[in-house]
Amino acid sequence: MFKSGEKGSLGSSGRTTLISRETELIGDINFTGNLDIEGTVRGKITALPGKEAMVRIVDKGFVEGELRAPSVVINGVVIADVHASEHLSLGSRARVTGDLYYRAAEMAIGAKINGNFNYRGEKDGSKAADTEADAAQGGIKPKLIDTLSVVKAADRE
Repeated sequence: MFKSGEKGSLGSSGRTTLISRETELIGDINFTGNLDIEGTVRGKITALPGKEAMVRIVDKGFVEGELRAPSVVINGVVIADVHASEHLSLGSRARVTGDLYYRAAEMAIGAKINGNFNYRGEKDGSKAADTEADAAQGGIKPKLIDTLSVVKAADRE
């Protein structure tokens, strides 16, 4: 989603850990800062609570295991649920088999998802609380729906 050499707004401060191509890591990863995956990871990937963190799976990267981080950028293959507490970005080569949980999301044309999109609401939960209160007064069961649309680059001009 970012041009070569361009730091995206998703970048977190701190250090970068790289799982390079032709590297296979079997086991869970707990991290802070940036985690770039060009190789294979088989295990859970979890950002430490209360820390800035971003995990990025590049176009040849492969992850088989649950992902949990504030920011997640996928342009490779993920087989598991993805929990992005802040931002989820799906590149054109993203292939995900699993459910996606996000607060904000973007998806490029070409990404393929076999799972559900689950909007997690506002940080403080105010949107969910307001919806539940409105539903209680009207006697209906609340259901939050978030619309995800894909816009062609040509349509943006």
